[in-house]
Amino acid sequence: MGDPITSAVASLIVTDLSKQVNMHAQYAIQFESQFAEMERELNHMRAYLTEANKMKGKNKSVKSTLSDLDELIYEADNVITDCQIREVYLRMKGNPSCLFPSLREISFRYNTGRKLTELNKEIAKMHQKLRTFVGPIAEQSRSDGRRSRPTRWTSHIFDQSEIVGLSEDTRKIKDWILCHSESLHRVGIVGMGGLGKTTIAQKIYHDRQVNVRFQKKVWVSISQTYDELSIMKGILKQLSADDSGTDKGDLLNRIREALSHKSYLIVMDDVWSIDDGWWDRISRGLPKFIEHNSCIIITSRNEDVVKRMGATESRIHRPRLLDDEESWSLFCKVALLSTKGKRNTQLEEVGREIVRKCHGLPLAIKTTGGMLSSKSHSLGEWTRICENFREKLVSDCESNISVMASLQLSYDELPSHLKQCILCFSIYPDDHEIEAEQLVRWWVGEGFVRADGTETATEVAFNHLSELVSRCLVEAVQRRNFDGRVYSCKMHDMVRDMTILVAEDEKFCCFNRGRHIATVYSRHLGVTKETTFQSLAGNSKLRALLLTTTNFIGFNRKIALAEIKTLRVLDLSFVKLDHICLLDLWQWITSLKRLAYLNLRDVANLEEIPDSVRKLWGLQILVLRECKELKSLPTSITTLPRLAILDVGGCPSFSCLPQGLSGLSNLEELYGFKIPSPATTEACRLSEVVELNQLRVLQLDITEESKIEEKELAALKQLRLLRVLSINAWDCENKHIIRKLDNLSPPTRVEELYLRHFLGETTPAWINPISLPQLQYLCIEDSRVLSHMNEKFWGDNEGRWNVEGLCLKFLPRLGETWETFETAMPALKYLEISHCNSLKNFPCNIEGLGYWTKPEEEQENKDDQDVISCDGSNEGEVDEVH
Repeated sequence: MGDPITSAVASLIVTDLSKQVNMHAQYAIQFESQFAEMERELNHMRAYLTEANKMKGKNKSVKSTLSDLDELIYEADNVITDCQIREVYLRMKGNPSCLFPSLREISFRYNTGRKLTELNKEIAKMHQKLRTFVGPIAEQSRSDGRRSRPTRWTSHIFDQSEIVGLSEDTRKIKDWILCHSESLHRVGIVGMGGLGKTTIAQKIYHDRQVNVRFQKKVWVSISQTYDELSIMKGILKQLSADDSGTDKGDLLNRIREALSHKSYLIVMDDVWSIDDGWWDRISRGLPKFIEHNSCIIITSRNEDVVKRMGATESRIHRPRLLDDEESWSLFCKVALLSTKGKRNTQLEEVGREIVRKCHGLPLAIKTTGGMLSSKSHSLGEWTRICENFREKLVSDCESNISVMASLQLSYDELPSHLKQCILCFSIYPDDHEIEAEQLVRWWVGEGFVRADGTETATEVAFNHLSELVSRCLVEAVQRRNFDGRVYSCKMHDMVRDMTILVAEDEKFCCFNRGRHIATVYSRHLGVTKETTFQSLAGNSKLRALLLTTTNFIGFNRKIALAEIKTLRVLDLSFVKLDHICLLDLWQWITSLKRLAYLNLRDVANLEEIPDSVRKLWGLQILVLRECKELKSLPTSITTLPRLAILDVGGCPSFSCLPQGLSGLSNLEELYGFKIPSPATTEACRLSEVVELNQLRVLQLDITEESKIEEKELAALKQLRLLRVLSINAWDCENKHIIRKLDNLSPPTRVEELYLRHFLGETTPAWINPISLPQLQYLCIEDSRVLSHMNEKFWGDNEGRWNVEGLCLKFLPRLGETWETFETAMPALKYLEISHCNSLKNFPCNIEGLGYWTKPEEEQENKDDQDVISCDGSNEGEVDEVH
């Protein structure tokens, strides 16, 4: 396995060192010689790392040396970060002369210089050790390495459910559940991990006939460490019923009431055990009426579990391994190989050899194909992959070994920056649905992801997540239908098992028999109900702490957590502040000098942020979304020079942002900018936003008290980098405000526009194809008044919309026709409608939730592509397989 930490972090350090010396010489000159020496040693060492990593599995000395090098790299990263933050501090203080430094500055310089000198000595020793282990490396290999450049990943939208699950599997199980006459039918799907059990169940769960047949549907994922209370609450939540309380009997009664006199389908996915009787208790509470013919589908690796849950032998389906042609067809789809056109016989021969090593296991084929989809279709590259795969296989060719080999291969072939990202999944419990936003902000906050000049760090991070999904290492749970952007994701349990092994081996985080724990060596920690902070005593390594399955931390100044000062990422979203001294908590938070990402989303009873937040000079991301009691932010928030994302959206008690916001020169995303009333004299006004020339995302909140000056109407026009604009009018009935909104002037480069709770009878005049020529996605929702689009909306012969995605929701009076939209938006590919009952002639449901997708045109000129045929006898026809 490769070493993601050493190679990726070392590369970032070298980049930061160069910036320190070349771009910020005024301050970095104090350590120029030490920086230059470190940069030289790390650059020289890069040539040896690849070979050393290949040897570490067989040579304990190499592995120990690389582990020690990891420690040095992390420490060097800390020194660089401290220097960067200190530099920002000095610049904010007015660049005091280096000729007359303060005592504090002298102390900082002395200690930093000493650390750099010691680090350089140790790095030089490591370099010499690696040279001894690896031997001389040809200069040619070094120059080849320097010539290589990472390619930008362009994600393709890939729906795994479309290619997984044999048609015969789906048909058979559908016949079982649609044709039975029992009050509560049980169906089992049994097989080893990676065989496609869950995906078959998903295809049935989303099947159109099944949706018509059952009035209620519930999907329950049962992890190895299941919680009966959480299972009940999850069922109630999906049934839109009250899930409060902890009395299991009461919760079960509510489930029975919600399902009573209805036909229902329940999927119990990935059940490992029912030994403690949880299933018997829930099963007894489910209503059973012969006239409704309800059904339960159970997926499990254990056939005995399925039978004990009530499935008879005749109603247990065992997905089979794929045969050679099915395996090849699946591989071609995932690896992005065309099934038409000319045939590359040599490439196909190597490809089929790779597929044979997967032994018909769908997950192995998908992960291997996903890995190859990002590589060039060259014979030499595929031959190398095939040979590496063979080395990882043992003589025993059982499928579990095959899938772990393919997963390991897919991991090894990841670029180093993606290896760091995928290891982050190891801190989450199995079957845990992860918010993509939390994940990518963690990556940005810890420095795993950096801006690349054309895209912000957040945009780059979302690209990384898309690539992991496309490689079939991460499963997208929720996507934006328009462009496939991932909203939430999870990891298959076998991929997670592999990730845990690597994370433990690389000391990314700590485990005890596969269970994530906190120790003195922890670098990254996901907090659950079982986490004990006392075991962190003496820890000087922790970089990231996130609450995953709990909202309680029991913080006080005496616990070991309060002594941790090394955090860069702290996510306390949804935490309960009961029995916590806020003064102690904030004292600890503001002592975290390297903190870059702080998430306090939906923290109850959080009314204010202390002025001491000014101490967080390194803070880049601050999330306070949905803090219901939050009233204001201190003025000191405007002195955080590195702040790139500020989110105070969905805070109903929040009055306004403070004056001086224009000082946040690096701000890229701003959510919840509430336009103040005239009475709020010290509020930040819209005119101040003009100074935020790096802003890409802006969410404006407008209330009855808001006031927009005439001179402010054109302010947005100057935000030349703005790509996403969201306006929440919050049902404001003030006619004066509605008229002002009609005269806003947004920048012409906006690509996404959201208009919510707007009470004008027609859309604002500036929402037209001339004013917004680059708009790709338009969402208008929640207006009980809007009845027509402004006449300018439809454009003319000189201007037509370039919009590709349109979303209209909860607009009961909107009376436009499909023909007018179709004419005005010739590029439209995706349409989403919900509760817009007055629309006319639309191609999808307008009363409930309706979708329309433009049929894709068939690609032309296939012969010009480098393709291989999946099946020469039936070109272009690929059966639906696992």
